Amino acid sequence: MDELPEGVELPAANVATPRPSASLIVSRMNGNIGEILLCHRVSEVPAFPDFWAFPGGGVSRTDRRLSEENPDWLSNTHNPVTSITLLRELVEEIGFSPDGKGSLELVDEEIQEKICKNKEEWGNFVKQGVLNIDNFNPQIIAVRTMPPFAPIRFRNTFHHLSIGGSKIEPRFPKGLSEFDEYKWWNPEILLHSWLNHEVRLPPPQVTLVRDICQAIKENGDLISAFDELSKKPSEGYHILEFAPGVECIPLPTQTLPPATHTNCYVLGVAGGERVIIDPAAKSQEALEILSKKINEIISTGSKIKATIFTHKHQDHIGNLEEISKLYKAPIWASKETLDTIVRLENKKLLKENDSFILNGDNSSVCWNVIETPGHCPGHICLVGDAGIISGDNVTVIGTILVPSNDGDMNEYIEGLRRIKHICPPLLFPGHGPFSANPEKLLERYIRHRSNRHKLVLEAVKNNLTDLESIAKKSYEDSPQAHPRLMIDQTLSHLKGHIKSGDIYFNNGKYSFNE
Repeated sequence: MDELPEGVELPAANVATPRPSASLIVSRMNGNIGEILLCHRVSEVPAFPDFWAFPGGGVSRTDRRLSEENPDWLSNTHNPVTSITLLRELVEEIGFSPDGKGSLELVDEEIQEKICKNKEEWGNFVKQGVLNIDNFNPQIIAVRTMPPFAPIRFRNTFHHLSIGGSKIEPRFPKGLSEFDEYKWWNPEILLHSWLNHEVRLPPPQVTLVRDICQAIKENGDLISAFDELSKKPSEGYHILEFAPGVECIPLPTQTLPPATHTNCYVLGVAGGERVIIDPAAKSQEALEILSKKINEIISTGSKIKATIFTHKHQDHIGNLEEISKLYKAPIWASKETLDTIVRLENKKLLKENDSFILNGDNSSVCWNVIETPGHCPGHICLVGDAGIISGDNVTVIGTILVPSNDGDMNEYIEGLRRIKHICPPLLFPGHGPFSANPEKLLERYIRHRSNRHKLVLEAVKNNLTDLESIAKKSYEDSPQAHPRLMIDQTLSHLKGHIKSGDIYFNNGKYSFNE
């Protein structure tokens, strides 16, 4: 935690316990073509805006109570509680419900509206016989658990149900809805569209769609593919693909809470050239995770072209002596980062406008280097078609510190503006989930930091001259701020104003430079 002022220690964060959730893959036959239903999430939702996803959701207290009070409901399914969740969410999100014959039908619009307003109504309609839950026997084809860096995690069970040649179409609820469009996708076309950056898919569903396509190839058709997948539903470890050619390996590190992991990225495709970004493994656990990933990469026939570090902080640079036993590759980084790594022979200096190409199976992808030295000297980002590997510029959860002893607040804010100006489709930070709405996230960071910068300047304009008084005034809107961090960040802002010539420091006092 290099960002922390000397002597400051923060309690380590805990990894969130996964909560149960369920999703349903509805398939149909359109002539001889098998299709699956996905819905497009609206731009305003906080999680995965503009992504295509299967309908479903998390288990609620209402679902648990209904299952306890009605033990005979859906007792023939794998898990009655998640089955209740699944059926309730289906009605709420797309208006589908079992028809009692093993397929689905569209419910009355008024029923859907009432359930959306009050989850309790789903159980009431079932008790009244208005909604039928008989003969609902979906196949379980996969279980996916959200990665350990997520603040709220789900263990999601993916079900499949074929509706044959039925022509029913989803209906979204009136008013607020997390979906605004639906489409019946041929899985191969869906995967092809994702690989070409034409559609967005949440990471768990990427590997799932890959599995479906592979099963179709091996078994001949969609229904046979699902039958085969249901024989041994996949769970446990799976590749975490944030975007085509951008894989994430969360490594447990001693980092700034609420983060518990550092995101190590693998760029490139299986069988092609790969680059490892920020392999931060130091503990035995982290080294074992990295070792398994390296073995997996090599087993595909890939060559690791280089290791790149976004910056010099120790929660991003692992035990290089141990890592060198796992694989050999040159280290690429900025001068400031390379200078912190001792006994380094095979190295390459990265600077503004440098680029590299990763060749794969009939493909090549270019990544460009930009310098964003605000968080610390020598900090770099990597820019590609998929988005930006942004290091410690932003994080979706928590905050970023600009250390007063080493950072540069002016450069940091300018770096945020620069990244925003690039308009990346996705942002891949050094910690926590990726950002599916970079513009909104970056604007929030820029507004917050710029406003604090202004408050610090105003405090000095109002004749506050000592650091503690300036900090107290500047952080009046944040009484929960850690006192030592508040002081340190205020000092970073003051140094930025001194550099810009707005403030000068003399005889231990800060003054406004009129």
